[in-house]
Amino acid sequence: MRVIGAATESFTATEWRKRVRDSLTTAKVDKGVRDRILASTEYRRTDVMDEAGLTALVSDLPPDSVLYFALPPKVSIAACELLAEMKGLPRGLRLAIEKPFGSDKASAAEFNRLLERIVPEKRTFRIDHYLGKAAVLNLLGLRFGNRIFEPVWNNVNVERVDIVADETLALEGRAGYYDGAGALKDMIQSHLLLVMALVAMEEMATVDEVELRDLMAHVLRATRLMGTPKEASRRARYTAGRIGRRRVPDYVAEPGVDPDRRTETLAEITVEIKNSRWAGVPFRLRSGKALGTERRGIYVHFKPVSHDLQGLVNTATPNYLKLGMSPETIELGITTNGAGDMFELEDTVLSAVIGNSHVRPYGEILAGILDGIPLLSVRGDVAEECWRIVEPVLKAWAKGEVPLQSYAAGSDGPRGW
Repeated sequence: MRVIGAATESFTATEWRKRVRDSLTTAKVDKGVRDRILASTEYRRTDVMDEAGLTALVSDLPPDSVLYFALPPKVSIAACELLAEMKGLPRGLRLAIEKPFGSDKASAAEFNRLLERIVPEKRTFRIDHYLGKAAVLNLLGLRFGNRIFEPVWNNVNVERVDIVADETLALEGRAGYYDGAGALKDMIQSHLLLVMALVAMEEMATVDEVELRDLMAHVLRATRLMGTPKEASRRARYTAGRIGRRRVPDYVAEPGVDPDRRTETLAEITVEIKNSRWAGVPFRLRSGKALGTERRGIYVHFKPVSHDLQGLVNTATPNYLKLGMSPETIELGITTNGAGDMFELEDTVLSAVIGNSHVRPYGEILAGILDGIPLLSVRGDVAEECWRIVEPVLKAWAKGEVPLQSYAAGSDGPRGW
């Protein structure tokens, strides 16, 4: 493994090796491996939007190298336009590109066409680390490895599904990116729609990059807003408040924020998957910052039993299944007879902790890139479909058709949500 850093910042060789050493120490890498990487790593000050500089960087790479773009979309696109015109690119070159992939469906489609001029789709890795999360990957085993879940995984038995990523962190100095994106683009357009596709897809014949991504694409192509953007979406922004002992300023007072952008820090959309398995079931996707409670998970709410047992004091509470993403947990809510009065029903929770993988989500994604296996990367058509789903909401919000509500930092969101 040879790691080459390339950016516009000025790093001496010593400063660069310290940066790599600190990263590998934090990751608890074996000392022998760390020493080998440090012995070969180097940094090259490079402007990737300059043809001569980019050519000099790429021409020296060995076969099967990975160009990893941790850059804003506009810069990545500009660099790829230069790459598309270059002759003699390294054999087996792979491109790894951080989200967002474009800014709307049209730009994503145009970017995809550009990438196809450089390398085949199989060597393009669009990165979304949620696909590497243990709780998300566990959906495959939970759904298709257990007889008790798959028969009820449909609109006959499921009332609604919530996929939530609420966090207590505020802006944390990320205004440069976040204020131009907001919660809908940052979280729902990519992460949560991909998780939804895994929740709702049909069973695979085999676990490979073609089958898995085909089935995800099928779900997303069938997905539409459940009603008009005004009916199917909500947005809000945090004001000053307190999270634990930490005082959080009003979002518009955060350094680097442009108040005129009206950027939302809490977003929610409700969609429907129009196929025979899921028609009529609301899928609610929600994500927000500076909330009072960390809440990351997939919540499957089942319909009530078809009739109540006569002679019991109360009625059965509908079952639910919660897959926690941070930490990784499973909870199944069921109804049992009461411990004190056997003719009274009570709620019982069956719970388990999923063992953490020794590889973190980004590690899972990087392993696929280095091995040349795009199983956990986002395929081009999938990226375009995610933009198509949220575009009506983005247009309605830009026109002011959906009000921008507010909530105090440290609360659970606006009243009524």
